[in-house]
Amino acid sequence: MGGPLAGIRVLEVAQWWFVPAAGAVLADWGAEVVKIEHPVHGDAQRGLAAAGFGMTEGGVDFMMQQSNRGKRSVGLDLGSPEGRAVLDELIRRADVFVTNFLPSARAKLRLDPEDVRAVNPRIVYVRGSGQGPQGPDRDKGGYDATAFWSRGGIGAALTRADADFPTMQRPAFGDSIGAMTIAGGIAAALFQRERGGEPPIVDVSLLGTAMWVMAPDVVASKLMAPGKGIPSFGRSSAPNPLANAYRTQDGRWLLLMMLQPDRYWADFCAHLERPDLAADARYADGRGRFEHREELIAALDRAFAARSLAAWRERFATLQGPWAPMQTATELHDDPQAIANGYLRPVEGGDKGHFALVASPVQFDECPVDLSPSPELGQHTEEVLLELGLAWEDLARLKKAGAIL
Repeated sequence: MGGPLAGIRVLEVAQWWFVPAAGAVLADWGAEVVKIEHPVHGDAQRGLAAAGFGMTEGGVDFMMQQSNRGKRSVGLDLGSPEGRAVLDELIRRADVFVTNFLPSARAKLRLDPEDVRAVNPRIVYVRGSGQGPQGPDRDKGGYDATAFWSRGGIGAALTRADADFPTMQRPAFGDSIGAMTIAGGIAAALFQRERGGEPPIVDVSLLGTAMWVMAPDVVASKLMAPGKGIPSFGRSSAPNPLANAYRTQDGRWLLLMMLQPDRYWADFCAHLERPDLAADARYADGRGRFEHREELIAALDRAFAARSLAAWRERFATLQGPWAPMQTATELHDDPQAIANGYLRPVEGGDKGHFALVASPVQFDECPVDLSPSPELGQHTEEVLLELGLAWEDLARLKKAGAIL
């Protein structure tokens, strides 16, 4: 596979979505990614489908497919001396070692930076964690729902004060953002190494990623009065009626985001077929629209409720100001922009048939990436070990010892 990371070898000792999805991004960018899995249990994420958590549709384990496409899987027992010897050979050939094992597990398996770099001093060592590499909770696990969404302040920010229960994230929401962050950190670390610098240790945590995502709120929270952050308004009193959501006749929502409302006001009223609003002195400028925002929003509510979302799509095709329908995940499969840019890529899954996966969002030279499916547990064990120079007799010995799948 071509790409800016062609020739880079990545060794992944990780489970679930956060760090493995970073490996998938690196594979999209052309890297050769070898995923190490326990020869019996495999990546724990495989167990979600096996346990019937609704993570498989049509025979496709979509959680594993999205976060592990383009890799080769090696089933290897890292706790055995024979398995460790094989891992060391893989480390010697790798440019990047990436893991999300907890500090206690890394110490037990001798996977800390000093252990890995004793084998390969030039390797870029990467850790993904829940709460970061320092502090009292460094050895505590954390999924994105806990470390990112809950502890990172996002859930509280998106939950109404009068709600009966908290707003929850969608699957792998914070993990996917964190995975892109890891991939970017790895690219920067490789650049430093190629420039002659020492290969760094790269750390990305879900908590740190959440705080970056929440940066405006986090920074403002200490600059404003105690207990107050960036002001929020109800939809019916939004300070800028042209930066607001409106419900259509068929119960769908569309969002206006015209942060220069004076620039777009006349054109917007024309597309709305409400010249009376454009001529109304109360709404002639931003100050007037702010002062009379509740009555204007009520008028816009009535206007938008008169047509379906499909009708508004047609009418707003030439609208100058930014707006978007609130689409479902299914609708994205038919979004003309997603199709034109190759954001969903077809995958030939063998006995699993054809399905689509989401490409990582960075493109190079406007070329959509070609995706291959996620490997089965240990699918490439023999292939990868033979490339290391082992003979079939060696593989038979390792299998007998239970070191490989």
